[in-house]
Formats: sequence, C-alpha cells, structure tokens
Amino acid sequence: MTRLIDHDAVAALADEPLDWRFKGLPSQWWGRTPAQLGADRPDLFADGAVGPVCVLRASALTHNLTTMARWCRERGVELAPHGKTHMAPQLLARQLDAGAVAITAATIAQVRVFRAFGVRDIILANELVDAAGLAWLAAEMAVDPGFGFVCWVDSVRGVELMAAALTDAARPVDVCVEVGMAHGRTGCRTPEEVDAVAAAAAANPRLRLVGVAGYEAACGQEVTADALAAVDGYLADLQAAVVRLAATVETDRVLVTAGGSTYFDRVTRALTDWPDGPDVRTVLRSGCYLTHDDGLYDRTSPLSAKLLPALSVWSQVISRPEPGLAMVALGRRDISFDQGMPVPRSVPGARVTRLHDQHAFVELTGADIRQTVAVGDWLEFGLSHPCTTFDKWQLIPVLDDDGRVVELIRTFF
Repeated sequence: MTRLIDHDAVAALADEPLDWRFKGLPSQWWGRTPAQLGADRPDLFADGAVGPVCVLRASALTHNLTTMARWCRERGVELAPHGKTHMAPQLLARQLDAGAVAITAATIAQVRVFRAFGVRDIILANELVDAAGLAWLAAEMAVDPGFGFVCWVDSVRGVELMAAALTDAARPVDVCVEVGMAHGRTGCRTPEEVDAVAAAAAANPRLRLVGVAGYEAACGQEVTADALAAVDGYLADLQAAVVRLAATVETDRVLVTAGGSTYFDRVTRALTDWPDGPDVRTVLRSGCYLTHDDGLYDRTSPLSAKLLPALSVWSQVISRPEPGLAMVALGRRDISFDQGMPVPRSVPGARVTRLHDQHAFVELTGADIRQTVAVGDWLEFGLSHPCTTFDKWQLIPVLDDDGRVVELIRTFF
C-alpha cells in the first residue's frame, strides 16, 4: 500500500519532551512526552493548566472526519483538505487516513513542512514564481519520483518565470490554469487570458498542463441570494474553461479543483456533471470542516447542521470592574477575531464585545448572568475561523468526553 504520509515521522512527535515553550500547559508536564501523557490521560485543569489554553475535542474531530469523507464519497468528489488551517502533521495523517487524496498548501514554506513529514501528494493553491522555491521544488521532485505536486499559473509571464527556474528539473511541474473572478485575488480574468496561459503552459516542456483551478470565495463568504448567484456565475466560468481546455490538457483526466469551506456544495453541483464531455477529476480543497467553529462556518458551511465545533479556548475571569462586564485573560494573541468575536460557550447570553492583545471584554446581560460569573471562573470560548486560532498555539491538548487528555497536537506555523 502506498503511503500518503510518513506515519513514523508523525508518531515521533509524541516522543518530544514538553517544556516552557508551550503556553497554557501545566508546568508539571515539563520533561514528559505527549506519549506518556496520552497513556496517563491526565486532567488538564487539575494538573495546573494556566489560562488561556486551547483544546481540541477528540470525539468531534472523529465525527467531522467521517462526516466529510462520507459526503465526498457519496457525491463522487475527492478531497485535498487545506493544510494551512492547522499545519499539524498529526491531523494531516488523520485526514489522509480518512480518504483525502492530497493535502493543499498556500505557500512553498508550507509545502516544505508537509514534505518533512512525507506527504506524498500536495496541491499548492497559488502561483509559484519564486526562483529559490522552484529550485527547492525541482530538487525535491528529483529525490522522490513519487512526489506528486501541482500549482497554479495565471499569466504567460508566470509560465516564463517558472520555466527559467526549472532548467535543471528532472521532470515537468504540473500546473493548473487559475480562473479568477472580478475584484477577487489571483487568476485569469477573461476566457482569452485563460486560453493563452493554458497554451503557453502546454507548449513549455518544463511544465505539464493538468487542469483548471479556482477559488469561489475570493470575494467573500456570504450566503445571501446575491452572493450565491455570483458564486454560481463564477463556477459556470470554471466549468466552461474545463470544457474548452480539455483537449489542451496533457493528462488523460482533467483535474478541476475549487471549494473552500463555505460553498463546496455548489462547487460539487457545478463541477461534477459532464454529460458526453471530458473525463474530469473533481477535487475539493475545504479545510475548516475538521474542527468546524461557532461563528463563520457555523453560519455558512453546507454541513453546519452536521459538523461539531472541536476547537475552543479556555481562560479565567480576572476582573469584574463593572456590573455588566467581565474581563477575561484572553485576547488577540490567543484566539481568532478576523471573522467574528469569540463566543462564550459556558455563559449563554454573554458576548465578547472587544479584544485587546491579552484581554477580552465580556458583556453580561441580565441579573442572573451577572451573579453567576465571578473572578477566578474558567470560561470556555468557541471561535470563528479556526485558521487564525491554530496559528497561535504550538501544542494543543486533545480531550476525550470526560475531559481527559488523550493526545497533544503539534503545529508548525
């Protein structure tokens, strides 16, 4: 059986002793390894966690993995989850073991992290024109003939820069033409540009044109009627590009890939119906399904009713300076705030109104709530947008349903 990731390298993370570098964790754990702690199943808070501390829920992770894998399997699409969400090799291994076919990255630095743990197939969902990055890529492809890699191109100039940096490459680099949207990010803006870039890539022996790529949420993640109509219009352009370029693609099957964590249902509907058309392989790149959340994706994910929030941050109330205000030792250094404020799970009706670097302003409405929240209380906060919480934590305990630590997850941002 072909290995999609080096499980031995991943397992070795459990043998690295803990120390002061990992915030929030009990000091009595220093010198012990994650493997030892997982075997002992300690109580995080009884052992002396210092807030804030980020945790994952084991049962929610497993539920979300199986739910998304089943959803993709039933619809005949493949999944290459975006690894930038968590940058955690242990979680990548779970996603690949659950049926993912590759891992998506956003930068060449992320690709290097994934390769350090033996990820076999990587999609770089971005342009790559950096000569140093391309030189490293060429060397990595030469060392490992089984390493599968694909990235985007959206200009003839980009094709030229890639080719110039790949003069010593042992084999061509696979590329998809990226179809962009008006006011979005990267990607060709017109069919004429798409076709010109595709022709340039296919004509260059240092590249191999394998398909078409896009990102339907480049202009936002609203689920209003207007926003959904714009997404559907963009996906129609992506579909048309696949049909138009099928004869130019240099592989037996055309790769088409899109799909963040908000519109992957619409992507699937638009990019899986090819009557009497090309042989197409449809790959989604959703990443946030793994932990879900209490904000952005709770509102917008097609599976919001079925996924469970698996990631949260705990911290203590440190001050009650006003009757309707609790100050919690939790801030922008600890939890995401770019797509909405944290959600106080343990105090229904409370809300976070502001975040400073290390302080959360929690508004308490109603006499009952005000009386139940005291200085020293530990509060659990759900979050909105897991990507920008994960990057604040190097080591995250995974808790079972009894609150016992069963594993610690290492991230590499």
